[in-house]
Amino acid sequence: MLVVTRKLEESIVIGNEIEVVVLRIDRHAVRIGIKAPRHISVHRKEVFEEIRLANIAAAASQEVEIAALQRLIGGVKKKGEAAPPKEEPPSDPGGEQTD
Repeated sequence: MLVVTRKLEESIVIGNEIEVVVLRIDRHAVRIGIKAPRHISVHRKEVFEEIRLANIAAAASQEVEIAALQRLIGGVKKKGEAAPPKEEPPSDPGGEQTD
Protein backbone atom coordinates (compact mmCIF):
# COMPACT_ATOMS: atom_id res chain seq x y z
CA MET A 1 0.00 0.00 0.00
CA LEU A 2 1.30 3.41 -0.93
CA VAL A 3 0.83 5.98 1.83
CA VAL A 4 1.07 9.66 0.92
CA THR A 5 0.52 12.93 2.73
CA ARG A 6 -1.47 15.61 0.94
CA LYS A 7 -2.66 19.03 2.00
CA LEU A 8 -5.87 20.79 1.07
CA GLU A 9 -6.32 21.03 -2.73
CA GLU A 10 -3.32 18.79 -3.39
CA SER A 11 -3.79 15.64 -5.41
CA ILE A 12 -2.32 12.33 -6.47
CA VAL A 13 -2.55 10.78 -9.93
CA ILE A 14 -3.20 7.08 -10.55
CA GLY A 15 -2.14 5.88 -13.98
CA ASN A 16 -2.73 8.46 -16.68
CA GLU A 17 -6.46 8.92 -16.16
CA ILE A 18 -7.35 9.13 -12.45
CA GLU A 19 -6.75 12.07 -10.12
CA VAL A 20 -7.63 12.10 -6.42
CA VAL A 21 -7.92 15.59 -4.89
CA VAL A 22 -8.20 16.59 -1.21
CA LEU A 23 -11.21 18.93 -1.12
CA ARG A 24 -11.80 19.47 2.59
CA ILE A 25 -10.25 18.40 5.85
CA ASP A 26 -12.56 18.25 8.87
CA ARG A 27 -11.84 17.13 12.39
CA HIS A 28 -12.90 13.49 11.79
CA ALA A 29 -13.06 13.17 8.02
CA VAL A 30 -11.32 14.05 4.80
CA ARG A 31 -13.40 14.90 1.74
CA ILE A 32 -11.79 13.80 -1.52
CA GLY A 33 -12.74 14.21 -5.13
CA ILE A 34 -11.98 11.67 -7.81
CA LYS A 35 -11.58 12.61 -11.46
CA ALA A 36 -11.83 9.50 -13.64
CA PRO A 37 -13.15 8.60 -17.11
CA ARG A 38 -16.74 7.35 -17.22
CA HIS A 39 -15.67 3.81 -18.15
CA ILE A 40 -13.91 3.42 -14.78
CA SER A 41 -16.20 2.54 -11.87
CA VAL A 42 -15.55 4.44 -8.64
CA HIS A 43 -17.36 3.32 -5.47
CA ARG A 44 -16.94 3.59 -1.74
CA LYS A 45 -15.67 0.23 -0.47
CA GLU A 46 -18.89 -0.65 1.38
CA VAL A 47 -20.94 0.01 -1.78
CA PHE A 48 -18.48 -2.02 -3.87
CA GLU A 49 -18.85 -4.97 -1.46
CA GLU A 50 -22.66 -4.81 -1.71
CA ILE A 51 -22.46 -4.82 -5.51
CA ARG A 52 -20.00 -7.73 -5.45
CA LEU A 53 -22.21 -9.82 -3.14
CA ALA A 54 -25.30 -9.04 -5.24
CA ASN A 55 -23.44 -10.16 -8.38
CA ILE A 56 -22.40 -13.42 -6.71
CA ALA A 57 -26.00 -14.08 -5.60
CA ALA A 58 -27.33 -13.30 -9.09
CA ALA A 59 -24.81 -15.65 -10.72
CA ALA A 60 -25.72 -18.46 -8.31
CA SER A 61 -29.41 -17.87 -8.99
CA GLN A 62 -28.83 -18.12 -12.73
CA GLU A 63 -26.98 -21.43 -12.30
CA VAL A 64 -29.99 -22.84 -10.40
CA GLU A 65 -32.37 -21.56 -13.08
CA ILE A 66 -30.26 -23.10 -15.86
CA ALA A 67 -30.18 -26.46 -14.07
CA ALA A 68 -33.97 -26.34 -13.62
CA LEU A 69 -34.47 -25.54 -17.30
CA GLN A 70 -32.19 -28.40 -18.30
CA ARG A 71 -34.25 -30.80 -16.19
CA LEU A 72 -37.45 -29.50 -17.81
CA ILE A 73 -36.13 -29.92 -21.33
CA GLY A 74 -34.59 -33.30 -20.61
CA GLY A 75 -31.99 -34.94 -22.79
CA VAL A 76 -29.47 -32.20 -22.10
CA LYS A 77 -26.27 -33.81 -20.93
CA LYS A 78 -24.84 -32.56 -17.69
CA LYS A 79 -21.19 -31.69 -17.28
CA GLY A 80 -19.14 -34.89 -17.20
CA GLU A 81 -22.07 -37.03 -18.33
CA ALA A 82 -21.94 -39.16 -21.49
CA ALA A 83 -24.28 -38.30 -24.33
CA PRO A 84 -27.26 -40.65 -24.77
CA PRO A 85 -26.75 -43.35 -27.45
CA LYS A 86 -27.92 -42.42 -30.94
CA GLU A 87 -30.84 -44.36 -32.32
CA GLU A 88 -30.16 -46.19 -35.59
CA PRO A 89 -32.87 -46.04 -38.26
CA PRO A 90 -34.66 -49.36 -38.66
CA SER A 91 -32.94 -51.58 -41.20
CA ASP A 92 -34.81 -52.86 -44.26
CA PRO A 93 -34.44 -56.64 -44.19
CA GLY A 94 -35.74 -57.03 -47.75
CA GLY A 95 -33.31 -54.57 -49.23
CA GLU A 96 -36.10 -52.99 -51.30
CA GLN A 97 -35.75 -49.47 -52.50
CA THR A 98 -38.74 -47.19 -52.89
CA ASP A 99 -38.77 -44.03 -54.93
